[in-house]
Amino acid sequence: MATSSRSLSFLLRQSDCLRRPAGLCSPRRTFMSRLWRRDFKAASFSRGAGRLLSNRSGSKNCAASVFSSSSDGQDITQSLWSVYSETKRQTEDMSTSAVDPDTIFANNEISLRDIEIYGFDYDYTLAFYSSQLHTLIFNIARDILISKHRYPEGLREYEYIPDFAVRGLHYDVQKALLMKIDAFHYIQLGTVYRGLHPVPDEEVIAMYEGSHVPLEIMSDFYGKSIHGHTMKQFMDIFSLPEMTLLSCVNDFFMRNNIDYEPVHLYKDVKEAIRDVHVKGIMYRAVEADMEKYICYGEESQAVLKKLSAHGKKMFLITNSPFDFVDRGMSYIVGKDWRDLFDVVIVQADKPSFFNDRRKPFRRVTDKGALLWDRIYRLEKEQIYKQGNLYEFLKLTGWRGSKVLYFGDHIYSDLADLTLKHGWRTGAIIPELRKEIKIMNTPQYVHMMTWLLALTGLIEQMQVHRDPAAQAVVEEWNRERESMKPLSKDIFNPQFGSLFRTCHNPTYFSRRLSRFADIYMASISCLLNYDLQHTFFPRLTPLQHEAGLEVSLPAPQNKNGV
Repeated sequence: MATSSRSLSFLLRQSDCLRRPAGLCSPRRTFMSRLWRRDFKAASFSRGAGRLLSNRSGSKNCAASVFSSSSDGQDITQSLWSVYSETKRQTEDMSTSAVDPDTIFANNEISLRDIEIYGFDYDYTLAFYSSQLHTLIFNIARDILISKHRYPEGLREYEYIPDFAVRGLHYDVQKALLMKIDAFHYIQLGTVYRGLHPVPDEEVIAMYEGSHVPLEIMSDFYGKSIHGHTMKQFMDIFSLPEMTLLSCVNDFFMRNNIDYEPVHLYKDVKEAIRDVHVKGIMYRAVEADMEKYICYGEESQAVLKKLSAHGKKMFLITNSPFDFVDRGMSYIVGKDWRDLFDVVIVQADKPSFFNDRRKPFRRVTDKGALLWDRIYRLEKEQIYKQGNLYEFLKLTGWRGSKVLYFGDHIYSDLADLTLKHGWRTGAIIPELRKEIKIMNTPQYVHMMTWLLALTGLIEQMQVHRDPAAQAVVEEWNRERESMKPLSKDIFNPQFGSLFRTCHNPTYFSRRLSRFADIYMASISCLLNYDLQHTFFPRLTPLQHEAGLEVSLPAPQNKNGV
């Protein structure tokens, strides 16, 4: 069996790719300093155990050549464990530079010098909310289930679990299962939950006849479950309390041996969550206690004023109502917040706003009344409701790559703008800051570096057909499998990272890379860059491409040796 041409030293350098999904390590670090650190590290490692696993002079089977002199299983076994020990020692000595959580990461090259107009969503883009808001949404929706839908009073014993779910999960409506799916439609085993309890891998495999989810039962383009599709994807940050409530209600029914129809349960919870928003319950609660629910105000204010000072045009398109936005923006930016925007559109009904040509704009007075006059132009300091993007483009002339729009919802905010209208897009991913801080810890760095090195060992040494050698490689495989739950639990014990399923990107990551030119933890990251900056995506080799290396001289000691 021919082995891959990737050397172990190349695999280890990919630890940076795991820790930094794309973009720059830090806006303050120079290219040459990063290049030197990266290649010095790779070179130092390749002089050790990595050299044993690298293909040399076009050899088709480097692993076989390493141990070609071994005459019996015992010698091969000792040699394999020797390489294992040396490789592990080398990885333990390796270190990597920390990633700045305030970095802007690029999926596609974009230069801010070309951007003339900046657009924003409101919720989780300009306004960031504390965890108290998710608790509020959960409690109100739970009580609606009890009072409106006549669910058992016993549900009140359940409270919101802040760290239970992560964004981007899929929910099988008919089977009442919450799970994480990777970019290739495979379920990550160990992340399937019925209620608040994990489902054994064997049961998952039996239910789905494996771990692959066919395309025909996946959700539609916007993550919704319709037309017989059984999967719903939760891409909205506001969906965290909804996922938790679904799990809690399922748990209550199972724990109390109550027979129920999962589809009805899903629809009832969905309606209860919708009532929290549509009926204005959440809006009134936030308006009554801004300090409790809204944070990051000063940073959003600084970004808007920076853009305004540089003569950039700005607009706001949000699904939230005007009163709620006005109170929030007045709290975040100040009473004169409308002076910063050239166009403000509320209750836009995204994503329909980007597709439905039928809804006209209507002007909203400061008291919330709707005017009936036809809209011939969108004026500064006026408020508009509904409308559609096609009319917006016609009235403003803001088209193509000179427009950059920021939002937190990959589907509702960004997808159509990228696919149909050629706008540049920026995704706001608040979870990114927490995950980067975890990835910067020595525990994570050492674990993932060793996992990659161990994978390289297995890949290179699997060619040995001697039973003793195969037993060693199989033991390595078991160690590798045992590390997978650890790499998940360090982020979230139930579902792991938002961005990875151990080795593969998540379905969320796949959509993020497709629909967002750049992404960042918060809009405040723009403060670290001037408005002439160009963002470049990380140039990583394809699987069939050789890794490009720059040879640097080995470090010398005081005697020049």
